[in-house]
Amino acid sequence: MTIQSVQRLGSPIAEPQQKRNILGVDVAPFSWGEAIDVLERRIRERRFTKIGFLNAHAANSASADPHYAAAMRDFMVLPDGVGVDMASRMLYGANFPANLNGTDFVPAFLKALATPAKVGLLGASRGNVEAAAEKLRQMLPQHEIVVVSDGFFSDSEESGILERLRQLRPDVLLVAMGVPRQELWIDRHLTDQHCTLAFAVGALLDFMSGAVPRAPGWIRRFRLEWLFRLILEPSRLWRRYMIGNPVFLVRIVRQRLLGR
Repeated sequence: MTIQSVQRLGSPIAEPQQKRNILGVDVAPFSWGEAIDVLERRIRERRFTKIGFLNAHAANSASADPHYAAAMRDFMVLPDGVGVDMASRMLYGANFPANLNGTDFVPAFLKALATPAKVGLLGASRGNVEAAAEKLRQMLPQHEIVVVSDGFFSDSEESGILERLRQLRPDVLLVAMGVPRQELWIDRHLTDQHCTLAFAVGALLDFMSGAVPRAPGWIRRFRLEWLFRLILEPSRLWRRYMIGNPVFLVRIVRQRLLGR
């Protein structure tokens, strides 16, 4: 199986030599520290970068939706969860160095930034994005946290949101609209005029607002957060997990057998 090379930064902080292809999506096998270092450097260099996270659901979406798969080719993609670790073991013989799920990684990355940054929030409901902003201001007083918009804007409002982003130009923009809408929106609309780092963060703002509880620590340590979420929201998530997870494993077995 061919493992594709990752583009080098041309700087003392190097990206991994190889990416791991999971169902057509190239995933960077960063350690926690490497991911923070590389992204912090990109802020310093004002180098526009789109960042996404691949879990089993996102990988299934990429397999089924060619537009989403094409968009993800222009993202720095980080590994998220037990499913892609299982896939990595099956395809490459080893787990990813770290589980860089956005819910844990993004707040840790913001906390680790050495210099104050402007952080924009775009997505979730109005109440949740405002509550998440307040929580981030308490956690990270060194940064300027700005609510750009909730995620329920109309087509007619989109140009105004993009103009506001051009005026604000945050160092970090957190886009929380769900897979695949958030990645497609970032890919189609954002450039270096709007922000430096654009993260597709899924339910992060809902978690941070407190509206959606996270699994207790011991459940996360056993890597069963997906089961906790399924129990909380069975009508919304049963198809994703009860059907999606087996489909993902079948697709990984097929990728291994076909050698691509």
